[in-house]
Amino acid sequence: MMRSRNRQSMMVSLVAGVMLAGAGPASSADDLEPYKMIRSLQFIQDSIVLGDHSANEMQRFLLKTLDQRLRTIGPEAFKDTRNVDAVFMFAMSGGNPQTLEYLASRDIEGDFDIRLTRVLRRYLQGQGVSALPAFDELVKEYTASDVGPYLALVAGNTTAGVEPQKALAYFDQARLLAPGTNLEEAALRRSLAITLHLSDYPRSTDIAGKYVRRFLYSPYASQFVDMFVQLVVDGDGTITRDQWTDIVAMMDDERAKELYMRVARRAVLAGKQDLARDAAARAEQLGSTTASDGKSVSRLYGDLANVSTAKVTDTAESLSRIPDEALSERDKMLRDAARNIAEQIVMPVSAAPATDRAMTGAVVPAAETQPGDPPTIQPDANFKSYVDTNRLKLMQIDEMLKGEIRK
Repeated sequence: MMRSRNRQSMMVSLVAGVMLAGAGPASSADDLEPYKMIRSLQFIQDSIVLGDHSANEMQRFLLKTLDQRLRTIGPEAFKDTRNVDAVFMFAMSGGNPQTLEYLASRDIEGDFDIRLTRVLRRYLQGQGVSALPAFDELVKEYTASDVGPYLALVAGNTTAGVEPQKALAYFDQARLLAPGTNLEEAALRRSLAITLHLSDYPRSTDIAGKYVRRFLYSPYASQFVDMFVQLVVDGDGTITRDQWTDIVAMMDDERAKELYMRVARRAVLAGKQDLARDAAARAEQLGSTTASDGKSVSRLYGDLANVSTAKVTDTAESLSRIPDEALSERDKMLRDAARNIAEQIVMPVSAAPATDRAMTGAVVPAAETQPGDPPTIQPDANFKSYVDTNRLKLMQIDEMLKGEIRK
């Protein structure tokens, strides 16, 4: 994988050199044909999602250069439909949205498809839903053109909130028309968001496997990981442990360890203690081969999952052995709160706070109790305060876990 990314980076540098040379005063108009420039942009954008993050600067340069070229090129250039398609693809690739409007308003020869121009105008203005009826016909018509996968992706984005199943079909089409590209990466990521919303965990798992195999090093992979953690926790019981751990096995150890820890955190918050313990154990196993800090953090979340079990005594001892230097400030607070609760649970009655011991005298018959009735427990204000305090600590742990999950 490293060799592949190095080769990709070299190719990006080569493209950058060619483009920089072509942008000089000695370049010919043919060297700067929009359809040729859009191919360079496609290559750079594909390189980025395949892991060459150094190409981001080149992407910005190409978008700016292509924008300038489109605004200065003569109208005769658009007799070549490849250049017209380049304008549409530029608009859907993060280019200046005003450039399409600029060129379309000056089109007196009818080189630009008015229908597509109108639909993209609405989409780029955030009003794509109003153009939904036109998408079906246009996506079918442009399927065989270079614009096809871009338009399918845009149609999927627009349809997702209204007709999610239809959006998934659009994303599938974008993937089939442009495999291995930034368009497939975006389509997979957005498909995963929809299937999670629909609670379609088997399909989500299939999509997640495809993403990890192809785009694990994309700069957008952090969004994917957030959704994958949600899939594992929310889908626990619907998908098997083997199904999602097989996907994690395709990751390098560092990424896999981090993912397991995030699953453990979210599972603790969701009350899925068995999943939390399993994920924490897997993270700890990987942590032992990388860094002691990682092992300590994974053990922390495994212990959290055991606070409410019969293993609470061992858990209290384990928490006390986690060194401060291995944890962040947030994790130290979390460890201390959990250890405090665990120690109070195992504390002998004779050593318990006075409010605990007062419970033994809190059971007294009420005046109106009839013979044979069970005794009535009279509320003890101090004991209620003690319980409320510890419940508050548990809520604070939940809030800290939520903060960790949002990272």
